[in-house]
Amino acid sequence: MSTSPPDDRRTPDELTEYERDDFPHGIPDSQPRVPEGGAGAARSALTLRLVLATFGLVLCGVFAVLAFAADVPVVLPVALVVLAVIALVDLVVVARRKLRGEPG
Repeated sequence: MSTSPPDDRRTPDELTEYERDDFPHGIPDSQPRVPEGGAGAARSALTLRLVLATFGLVLCGVFAVLAFAADVPVVLPVALVVLAVIALVDLVVVARRKLRGEPG
């Protein structure tokens, strides 16, 4: 049976006069305030996704060309081409969403 860790937060009686007078509701920006009803709206990281899709497209494309040129089983270059196509589709989808004005 596990026990909860001790609560080391100070009670209002333990606060200094400065802390009680200047910060009656706590130190500002120490905890983000959430509107009633839960967390705020989530924001998508479209720019990061755009960069990662571009990186994946370039990396898989270069490795696919090198794998076709080298004497390796055909499964590896085909798999790299498939991953490059997936990265290209993701790149197009994210670019269209950004052009539409979605945040991120």
